[in-house]
Amino acid sequence: MTPRTATLIGLTAILMWSLLSVMTVATGKIPAFQLAAMTFAIGGLVGLLTWIGRGEAAKSLRQPLVVWVVGVGGLFGYHALYFLALRFAPPAEAGLLNYLWPLLIVLFSSFLPGERLAVHHIVGAVLGLVGTVLLFAGNTSGFAPGAVPGLIAAFIAAFVWATYSVLSRRLKAVPTDAVAGFCLATSVLAALMHGVLETTVWPETTVQWLSVVALGIGPVGAAFYAWDIGMKRGDIRVLGAASYATPLLSTGFLIAAGFAKASANIAIAAVLIAGGGLIAAKDMVLRKR
Repeated sequence: MTPRTATLIGLTAILMWSLLSVMTVATGKIPAFQLAAMTFAIGGLVGLLTWIGRGEAAKSLRQPLVVWVVGVGGLFGYHALYFLALRFAPPAEAGLLNYLWPLLIVLFSSFLPGERLAVHHIVGAVLGLVGTVLLFAGNTSGFAPGAVPGLIAAFIAAFVWATYSVLSRRLKAVPTDAVAGFCLATSVLAALMHGVLETTVWPETTVQWLSVVALGIGPVGAAFYAWDIGMKRGDIRVLGAASYATPLLSTGFLIAAGFAKASANIAIAAVLIAGGGLIAAKDMVLRKR
């Protein structure tokens, strides 16, 4: 596989993740942990299907404990928080808060060995903060009290995913096949949490069932494998910069599907958050090899 091909595969993950919000909302009233259990089971099966004819693929599950902690902790923690956010908070606002993760990845990466925090990192962070403040300031009707936990969950989810992504870059030797194990383990944990905390609610319509399946195959399945391939074999700078298009695409899909209303406030906030991320990631694109 050439670096160009791997990069293109990684870019498909960004497109699939931009559909995460609209697909999650379309699943109906399924409790967050139940939805995570269902979709990650499907996502894990997607990976297992690629093992057919490759007996050695199962060996990828033999990883040190720290690898499992990072993989399962990142996938389970992030998605549990994100699904909770979309259940309690307005989807567009929750999505934009959550999509601070590309900016956070740049900031966190700057503290890794050999990296440093430059002026453009700070400028990008400030723009992202301004966009987030504008998101709240422009909501003149105010958020319902019940939405606050969801907004907090979305904000924390951004930090969890950024931390997971940066730590994953330190584990480049882990094969992509191991992601199937992370997905299945996440499904089991989510099912346990569902049994303790939630009441089972099954999809009520064909559209909701199809949304669950599509969510498991795409944003909570194939996207992780595609991203892993792109990060390990493709152009990380291009993928890092391109990820800032996710909040714009995500909000656009929500509006197109009728789950959110278009407004100047949301548009400006999305541009500021995405623009801040692009500025912060400037060296990912312009740095010489």
